[in-house]
Amino acid sequence: MTEQTRLAALSAAGVSIWLDDLSRERLDSNSLVELIRDYHVVGVTTNPTIFANALSHGDAYTAQMRELAARGASVADAVREATVADVQRACDVFRSTWENSGGTDGRVSLEVDPDLAHDTEATASQALDLWKAVDRPNLMVKIPATVEGLPAITSAIGEGISVNVTLIFSIERYLLVMDAYLAGLERATANGHNLSTINSVASFFVSRVDTEVDPRLDKIGTDAALALRGKAAVANARLAHEAFRKVFSSDRWAPLAAKGANAQRPLWASTGVKNKAYPDTLYVTELVVAHTVNTMPEATINAFADHGDVNGDRVTELAADARQVFDSLTEVGIDVPDVFEVLEREGVEKFIASWNELTATVRDQLEAAK
Repeated sequence: MTEQTRLAALSAAGVSIWLDDLSRERLDSNSLVELIRDYHVVGVTTNPTIFANALSHGDAYTAQMRELAARGASVADAVREATVADVQRACDVFRSTWENSGGTDGRVSLEVDPDLAHDTEATASQALDLWKAVDRPNLMVKIPATVEGLPAITSAIGEGISVNVTLIFSIERYLLVMDAYLAGLERATANGHNLSTINSVASFFVSRVDTEVDPRLDKIGTDAALALRGKAAVANARLAHEAFRKVFSSDRWAPLAAKGANAQRPLWASTGVKNKAYPDTLYVTELVVAHTVNTMPEATINAFADHGDVNGDRVTELAADARQVFDSLTEVGIDVPDVFEVLEREGVEKFIASWNELTATVRDQLEAAK
């Protein structure tokens, strides 16, 4: 089976392949175009970590930094202009994909500042600012699924903004995310927006669940605990998809769908395998199901192209098994709510750290350009 055949099979199974990476070097080298053409990539996501890595390597941003320095731009303005410029270019690259998919794919995500994760009003305001700054219909503004982020999601959707909700770990929070999306669509209707133009995905983080749970299982050390290693992440995602199916077949959803609203697709995020003892395509192969997105680092895309398998729907009929996994985790002593609290807190902290790294890099480049 060729690279194209394996990835084509994944795409044919209803999984949209999005790249979890963006840089100016990738845009300048046409690497992104090649991934679209040869690897069935139909979208791209960004986050502060990705931009921090992009700006700290090579000289692709040097000319822009010199121009920004010459006109006395602040560090915050320089960060925003650099990232917006990359996202605009990526949106243009994906424009035909967006058109051919009826707006479902061809999406490029840009995140609000992570240090606003616990500030509802500031997040909602910046989401609108980013939407206007990028000025591309295939943009998705990323908003974290913190408690404070939920009303901002509703606000953005109500303004007709397409949103990628990020940093979702628990089913309980995911239910609130979907509620926020539906509330946003109801508000958008009242505001006179065409619901068919609004698109959203809910980024459910996968590998980090195993990364947090597995060491706890190792510490418990019993045979029953050790037998559960590497099972929590996939089980969690399968339960998330069960929740998705229920919400988007509900009485509340029906009138919105009748008005042309798009279901908020689950997006499997953080699908690069961290534990080398596990198959490197684990979080792709075991989460194949129609009407989902899998956003992967390029290494995972290459791995799946080389030896990934599509074995039919690996999600819909396995919810009962997934519930048993979590029952077993509780039985052996895993504090599941604490796992998710830790993951959300650390997720926000990591993105803030990356944002600080990004701003420090830009500050240094502006100083050097002067």
